[in-house]
Formats: sequence, structure tokens, C-alpha cells
Amino acid sequence: QVQLVESGGGLVQAGGSLRLSCEGSGRTLSSYAMGWFRQAPGKAREFVAGISRFDNNKYYADSVKGRFTISRDNAKNTINLQMNSLKPEDTAVYFCAARNGVVVASGHEYDYWGQGTQVTVSS
Repeated sequence: QVQLVESGGGLVQAGGSLRLSCEGSGRTLSSYAMGWFRQAPGKAREFVAGISRFDNNKYYADSVKGRFTISRDNAKNTINLQMNSLKPEDTAVYFCAARNGVVVASGHEYDYWGQGTQVTVSS
């Protein structure tokens, strides 16, 4: 199976940037569709960005399109999420997930999850 560990979260002012990383172990992440999700307290988990296996097609939620970029670093078995122009509404715990299939926006269809990393954006 796959183990996932996120890092890179923290506190940033609105308009700033953060880069989240998701390091995999146990399996090669290039064989999985990968997604980033986020969840704020009292709110539902939501899809942020995804990257398909094999062909590396990228998908983004409308709320982050043009600001966030998902990528693979296969040499490091890592998935990155570059977040620019951050807004207070981006504040959430961000989770990395892997799916043995195609990219979907529904989190419950993913097979493996990291522990999450907190992103807080201040005004």
C-alpha cells in the first residue's frame, strides 16, 4: 500500500505563497492518480487539484484555478502543490490522496490519505 506525508503548510499573509509537498512511500506515485483536498473546520472536504496517472493531466477546482499548480516530481516520489496569491478562504487542512484509477473530485473514492498539513492565510 501507499503511505503519504504532507509538508509545507504554515501561516502566510493574504497574497503570499506556499508550496505543499506530498512524499510517498511503499509504492511509486506515478502509478496513481493524485489529488489535493482541503477541509476547514465545520465544512465539507473539497477537491482542490488533481493529476492523472500516466499522462499527467491536471485538474483544478474553479476556486483555485490560475493560482495553484499541481505537479509531480517522480525522482523524489513526490506531489507538489504550488499555491500563489493566497486568500483567507484558502485556510484549511490540506490533504494529499492517491487513487488507483482516474482523477475524480470525490474524496471518498481515493484509497490512501496523508495526515494533512495546516494552511492559514491571514488578512
